[in-house]
Amino acid sequence: MTFDLDAHRRELLAHCYRMTGSVTDAEDLVQETMLRAWRARDDFDPGRASLRTWLYRIATNVCLTALERRVRRPLPSGLAGATFDPDTTLVRSPEVPWLQPIPDAMITDPASIVASRGSVRLALVAALQHLSARQRAVLLLRDVLAWPAAEVASLLGTSVAAVNSLLQRARTQVADVSEDTIAETPEQRGVLDRFAAAFENSDAALLSRLLAEEVTLEMPPHSTWFAGHHAVSTFLGRVVRTGSWRLLPTRANGQPAFASYLDGHEHGITVISLTEARIDRVVAFQDPDLFRRFDFGPH
Repeated sequence: MTFDLDAHRRELLAHCYRMTGSVTDAEDLVQETMLRAWRARDDFDPGRASLRTWLYRIATNVCLTALERRVRRPLPSGLAGATFDPDTTLVRSPEVPWLQPIPDAMITDPASIVASRGSVRLALVAALQHLSARQRAVLLLRDVLAWPAAEVASLLGTSVAAVNSLLQRARTQVADVSEDTIAETPEQRGVLDRFAAAFENSDAALLSRLLAEEVTLEMPPHSTWFAGHHAVSTFLGRVVRTGSWRLLPTRANGQPAFASYLDGHEHGITVISLTEARIDRVVAFQDPDLFRRFDFGPH
């Protein structure tokens, strides 16, 4: 048997990211998983489980142990209510361990079995952070990886009835998570192109036309966030006039995204959600350190 651990690295990274909401933590946890697997390689029995399943068992236990010592990673909308006033002063909260976006390139590989785009979309990963660690594990193993309840129960050292109870509660808590539309159609691509053009041309009027009525705007590490067309369009209308912007397209969490530069400096990674032909959610992660993960440099 070929003991090829690296063949499963991308999908394990996606799994650990969904569990923790952190790319940084996920990378460390995958490394720990690989180390434990290598040390225990003589104990692996292919007659009992596939290598992939065995690695997922190790990775899930590594994540559960890590989450005992870590706080959840929210988005601003998970901490406080929205403001509808575009003149509200932003509150910066760098002490919060914010949810991080993950580049699609880190977790997608046509040659391997990986999680679908939908299972890493930002809204779902944010919702998962409000579940207990065991609820997260059950939901991901049952609904994303399609494990039998008995196998999940064995991993967690509990009963099938307990697994089903955890799964029901977890599903209830994430039931209201909206489905983000993945930009695939020419019309959706056009909306994204015009969004970038609105920033680069300081065109507040164009930007306003691209936003849905119920649009929201979040900007970690600011805990302040805006909801509604008036607040978001007014606030962003001022932002586009603050300097010279350049937006380069990328993808994160299975969604369209941009690497943004302000006056030639790295500014942040912006993840976009669309409803039909309008933008209904903008999450602008204002963290220049993210650029190295997205393979963008100075522009």
